[in-house]
Amino acid sequence: MLLEITDSDNVVAWSECVAGEYPNYSPETIDTAWPAIEQWIAPRLIGKNIDHTAIYDLLEQDIRGHEMAKASVEMGCWALFALRSRASLAQVLGGSRTDVAVGISLGIQASPEALVQRARAAYEQGYQKIKLKIMPGRDVEYVRAVRAALPDAHLMADANNAYHIADAEHLAKLDEFGLMMIEQPLDHTDIVQHATLQRRLRTPICLDESITSAERARDMIELGSGRIINIKPGRVGGFTSSIRIHDLTHQFGIPVWCGGMLESGVGRAYNVALASLPNFTMPGDLSPSARYWERDIVQPEWTMSAQGMVRVPRDVAGIGVEVDIDRIDDLTVRQATCTA
Repeated sequence: MLLEITDSDNVVAWSECVAGEYPNYSPETIDTAWPAIEQWIAPRLIGKNIDHTAIYDLLEQDIRGHEMAKASVEMGCWALFALRSRASLAQVLGGSRTDVAVGISLGIQASPEALVQRARAAYEQGYQKIKLKIMPGRDVEYVRAVRAALPDAHLMADANNAYHIADAEHLAKLDEFGLMMIEQPLDHTDIVQHATLQRRLRTPICLDESITSAERARDMIELGSGRIINIKPGRVGGFTSSIRIHDLTHQFGIPVWCGGMLESGVGRAYNVALASLPNFTMPGDLSPSARYWERDIVQPEWTMSAQGMVRVPRDVAGIGVEVDIDRIDDLTVRQATCTA
């Protein structure tokens, strides 16, 4: 879902809602975000003079949940402010990096050999972090095979909530492989049992779905539920919430990185800008356009250098890429207009 946001001076910014087709990552979907924006979110903003930094709190006060729907509007208003200020989105957010490191996520494979083949290809392409999806029955031996093939690669495992606290002894076997982290091994809402698990692991736990706000991040820090956070701006309600989590973790020495939600080039622009903030010290899921799209909807398309870096647009106002309107028109299957 793409949003085209226009202000009273006809300045236009594009943004993206990262909700999926099915509620398999969060309760939100495209079909829940659509009415949420149309009926509740847009009417609270259209025709009003509201500072972009105040939108998150305004929407949180009035509307519970629907973080991805709210984020798509809130983040678009940040881009609108950047355009009006003739500044890049990264500059408006306070980003300082000119390039950010890129990681890749590899899905569950049929065999350790198949995973090694894909991991080796990613390593040779220059990706600075290789995420290996794991699940019960396809974990320790799969990771062992990749580590043996790529002894110097920066590897991590992503469990996507597939384990229970009773699996702690088994998960501790991953400690021998020198992983950067194990991402979200337990339930997507859990903070407490992750703390118990982290005490039993040498490998840092990274929380993803469990962190939906700065308050949840503080809970993680105080309980010791993990040592790293994956910030997905759509998951936490937008940029204001992302910055609060970033600043809190920076204060406590907890590194963060920017996760991906299979965005188009529009959503990728927002993630790259966010990842330019100083505490994003780990490679993010910021793969180039060609990894997912035969043809993206932005120009220039997102690319990665041979060293595994993506450039942060800092000399172009707004999101740093041009939206291909004709391409979007060709692909559009449904649209609606919200006006005052």
